[in-house]
Amino acid sequence: MSHVDQQNPDRRTLLRIGAVAGSAAGLGAAGVFGARAANAMATLPSGGAARKPTSDANDAPHPPYPPHTVDTSHCTPEVADIFRRVFAAKSRHDTAAFMAHFSTSNASYSDACLGIVLSGWKAINSEFTSLLGSAPAGALSYPLTIVGDARSATIEFVDTPAFFGQEVRALSSVTFDSDRKITRWVDYWDRRSSLFPFADGSAYPTDFHDSVQNADAAIVQAAQRLQAAFAARDAAAAVALMSADVVYEDLAAHTRVRGQLQVQRYYNRALAQLPYGPGAALVHVEGGRHGGGYEWTASPALASKHRGHTAIELDGVGKISRLTTVYDSSLLSYPAYQTLVGLAAEAPQS
Repeated sequence: MSHVDQQNPDRRTLLRIGAVAGSAAGLGAAGVFGARAANAMATLPSGGAARKPTSDANDAPHPPYPPHTVDTSHCTPEVADIFRRVFAAKSRHDTAAFMAHFSTSNASYSDACLGIVLSGWKAINSEFTSLLGSAPAGALSYPLTIVGDARSATIEFVDTPAFFGQEVRALSSVTFDSDRKITRWVDYWDRRSSLFPFADGSAYPTDFHDSVQNADAAIVQAAQRLQAAFAARDAAAAVALMSADVVYEDLAAHTRVRGQLQVQRYYNRALAQLPYGPGAALVHVEGGRHGGGYEWTASPALASKHRGHTAIELDGVGKISRLTTVYDSSLLSYPAYQTLVGLAAEAPQS
């Protein structure tokens, strides 16, 4: 069955109007699945390995955007190649090649920021035919980091300003079937960071096809334990799951903290106010034994924030070496947002 879940007629229009409306940038961010450059490493990291970006400059087919570096240190060569082809098609505005990567029998594509859910290959194809067909030649979409394998993966990517009038940086969850076709894609991004603070009061979807899961047991366990610690406001338990030099990033709050000691102090200050803290719930996991990510719903007290996404990289002994989270901070008042950003500051020295 192919249909589009619509909460508001205006939301569907967002996919088609490009840069004309700021909110369209959101869905454009979602559609940002352009050419994935990736000369995947022959072997995956074996123990606290440093991030090793690989260049796709000599990979064929050559991506239509300038050569750049893509981090494939925590993904398999197979999934790196899949995303290279997906993003190449997206940046060439080749709808047929792009849609060839989606399951024709069971696929969904969603924007969790805008609250849009497209169900079925025909609905997805219709929207991308319109979106890519009207995109200017300079509109490119390219990947930054891939974490996972050909069962499911987390991907961080960029839509250049030519696509939607502003730069959009997304952190998305992608699930594949046994034939390596995409069965579920959900985009997460921050409208405030993209200078698109648009938000409306229409009903938010309740079904993002969260039951479509195909993740390795290692990342499922890591995600469950981490979110349980966050929900319990237990900073020590959360940090115990991490490596000594863990890197934490909040893309919405523009926060970056490094090392177990600093990260634990940050969580002690911030967990009660973070949307993935007490009361939040894990709803979907993606990835392989070297990492992936998980999607979460905010606590009832912070219900306006809806959903968010956290990427996780694992070292050779299963410790979390890096975690990156994103959510739509435009749903926060500016004073509340400033407070959240300020939580990264250490206490005054005596």
